[in-house]
Amino acid sequence: MSVNTGDTAFMLISSALVFFMTPGLALFYGGMVKRKNVLNTILSSFVLCGIAALLWVLVGYSLSFGKDIGGVIGDLRWFFLNGVGADPNGDYAPTIPHLLFAAYQMMFAVITPALITGAVAERMKFSSLVIFVTIWSLVIYYPLAHMVWGTGGLLRALGAVDFAGGNVVHISSGVSALVLSLFLGKRRGLGIISHQPHNIPLVFIGAAVLWFGWFGFNAGSALSSTYLAVHAFMTTNTSAACALISWMIIEKIVHGKPTLLGASTGAVIGLVAITPGAGFVPIWASIIIGAVVSPLCFFFVSFVKTKFGYDDALDAFGCHGIGGIWGGIATGLFAQSSINSAAQWDGLVFGETRLFIAQLESIGITILYAGVGTLAIAFVINLIFKLRVSPKEETDGLDRSQHSESAYPSFTGMD
Repeated sequence: MSVNTGDTAFMLISSALVFFMTPGLALFYGGMVKRKNVLNTILSSFVLCGIAALLWVLVGYSLSFGKDIGGVIGDLRWFFLNGVGADPNGDYAPTIPHLLFAAYQMMFAVITPALITGAVAERMKFSSLVIFVTIWSLVIYYPLAHMVWGTGGLLRALGAVDFAGGNVVHISSGVSALVLSLFLGKRRGLGIISHQPHNIPLVFIGAAVLWFGWFGFNAGSALSSTYLAVHAFMTTNTSAACALISWMIIEKIVHGKPTLLGASTGAVIGLVAITPGAGFVPIWASIIIGAVVSPLCFFFVSFVKTKFGYDDALDAFGCHGIGGIWGGIATGLFAQSSINSAAQWDGLVFGETRLFIAQLESIGITILYAGVGTLAIAFVINLIFKLRVSPKEETDGLDRSQHSESAYPSFTGMD
């Protein structure tokens, strides 16, 4: 094994692109909350650039990709990144430095817990959130990363595939977001007072940054500057484009007018849906994946959430959870081993059933593990520290009550 300088350059750029997604997510979420909560919402994502990055260096990488223990977790051989250096790791990325592979995977560990924060926006204590995402990374993310991507991992052994994080990133965070939002309860006045986005241009900027960074997220998951990366790049963009158009058509039919908020949401869920299959499905299939994800997520965001009355504030479950589940199923439908030999079998539409069944099993295990684990973490933290701010702190706004800051100090309105 020897280091390929072209692959190394490509993966350095991809790592930087994935890092850029977390500030993009912070803006995307920040624009959707009230004025009095925008700084707290942005910081809730941005703080992971510190917490998750440090945890990854200390134990996260080793627990995720170290020697297998029971198909569920890695060992601590790479504690503090000891022994992770210039020589490639043949199990994962044989043409780039081992340390670069660790750096690339670190960016996924940063953004994944940040996705959860959208569901609990405007009502969770910041100190409790910091404790939650720290424990969640240790208990949920690292084991799932190992099970799906690690050598000897349980879900990998089933034959399930996840190119860039359908299970590991989107389903895990989306399901955890739903559980945590149910545990916290609704925001005060939900359904009585307006909870409209305070800055839709900010949402658009965040969505554009996410789209840009997603090319590193998906194409970079080829782990080399080969045709597979090119293929993943194109399926990624095509799915996002189709989902954007699909969401706007739905809004036109249902509400009479398309919106920028809807178009931004559509693009993001198109990116979510293609993530698990970007390097496995043909380009024509990415059109279907993107076109279908919008009506699915629109139904959950607009009808299911209203019907059941849960307060997934910024639709982390409705977009990432549902989008990720559809993406995992679609991978089982449309994957071709001729595109990527990491898929042992073709998808269901090509006459094979084994991959489709493995995908369903992996999705079910991920939902169960993330859901039960999140509930247990939330229960324990709430016993000791309390998860939710006081009614007065919520009324005053989390920017002031949690950080003594104001994004708009001259504003004196109600929100």
